[in-house]
Amino acid sequence: MIRTQTVLDSWKTIRADTAQALEDFPAADLDFRATPELMTFRDLARHCLDAGHALTGMMLAGVDDMAVPEFREMVSKYVYGLPPDADQAAIAGALRESVEVRAAELAAKPAEYFAEMMTRFDGQRVTRLEMLQFVKEHELTHRSQMFMYLRLKGLVPATTRRRQAKK
Repeated sequence: MIRTQTVLDSWKTIRADTAQALEDFPAADLDFRATPELMTFRDLARHCLDAGHALTGMMLAGVDDMAVPEFREMVSKYVYGLPPDADQAAIAGALRESVEVRAAELAAKPAEYFAEMMTRFDGQRVTRLEMLQFVKEHELTHRSQMFMYLRLKGLVPATTRRRQAKK
């Protein structure tokens, strides 16, 4: 059985590394993208912030069906709300603050809340805990993209630096 607090703690760790990647990336290169069709580094960071904040916000608001035509409109009501021209420090700060706020709100929910079923935006029926796991995995995927961008700029991600420091 997966425990809610374990998922929340793991998401907080992933989010800390997402924010650190943003802080490690050269500010002048935030609009770098590996290929023309991919998101920029800044877009990836904002997407992690907005998707994580919005999807968990919708869960907390009691939305139990995300597979609706107005899904994108619903998401816009729950995004973090940083201005489009937010700088690197503001985005990193928002990444850290958002996960702390959402994790605390989610941790306050009873175990039964996480066993309730809901419909994800792709139509899949999942428990609220499975949805939270999806949010975490979604960010992990985009954090990996950010790490690849760091590598393309000759920078070493924080996870690798920590592992190397232990040797």
